[in-house]
Amino acid sequence: MSFEGALSAQASLSARGTGSLIRVSREGSNYLKNSANRERWWRRKKMFLVGLTGGIASGKSTVAAVFRELGCPVVDADQIARQIVEPDSPAYWAIVRSFGEEILLEDRKINREKLGNIIFSDVEKRQLLNSITHPAIHKAMLKQIFKYFIRGYRYVILDVPLLFETNKLLRFMKHTVVVYCDPQSQLTRLMKRNHLTQVEAEHRIGAQMPLEQKRKLANHVIDNSGDSASTYRQVCKLHSQLEDSLDFLAVRLLALVTLTGIGGLLCMFIKSSFDPIYCCFSVCILCPLT
Repeated sequence: MSFEGALSAQASLSARGTGSLIRVSREGSNYLKNSANRERWWRRKKMFLVGLTGGIASGKSTVAAVFRELGCPVVDADQIARQIVEPDSPAYWAIVRSFGEEILLEDRKINREKLGNIIFSDVEKRQLLNSITHPAIHKAMLKQIFKYFIRGYRYVILDVPLLFETNKLLRFMKHTVVVYCDPQSQLTRLMKRNHLTQVEAEHRIGAQMPLEQKRKLANHVIDNSGDSASTYRQVCKLHSQLEDSLDFLAVRLLALVTLTGIGGLLCMFIKSSFDPIYCCFSVCILCPLT
């Protein structure tokens, strides 16, 4: 069934009532008669997205590692960003055309440090790079989210450095988490990690939204100003809260699919994996976003 076909089917079924909806697929109904299938279905319905962000050198990667240790699936936007610009990929050639071959290393890979110096000193070029990479990153993230959705995880962490700056994915997050540290700790860590002067480090920090502002926008804050044990306890506490919540992903996940332009593929996948009743119902809810 195509994406548009699912919309038409839902409109027709809604007009005839719940009885017709249940009769739409004998195969789907038989699927839910099995108790194990019902359990998997219920777990999938309850999965939701948690946006994890922070500032440069605030400790976001450390927090993400703790979530992984606790068994939480983490979709890392930075890691995906590195993968989608591998040589000969569409994003790779778009970047080379836009920034020139001088940003390439001898092995023809992108010199991330050199490119970083360019975009941190030029807002327009930073926006240009984001316009090239973000669509590909979002599609790759969606594939990973879908994988965890199928497996029935309670929630998925989306590790996104520019979650609040770009605002593209924010609407799909049920919870947002900011990894915070005090300004002096952030500056010191960045200088040590990247071997930067104080002026260089301050310039990079200044190119991002201030951590204090992100802190006010987030639902949850992990304060990474102290020692690692304190950070670990905070993550464990938050993980427990998220595991006990009763939030849902259905509309957000399908809306995200629409934004990435592969709604038809998703509908076909859901049709083959879940009860088609759910596919029609969810797509109908998505109508205002299409």
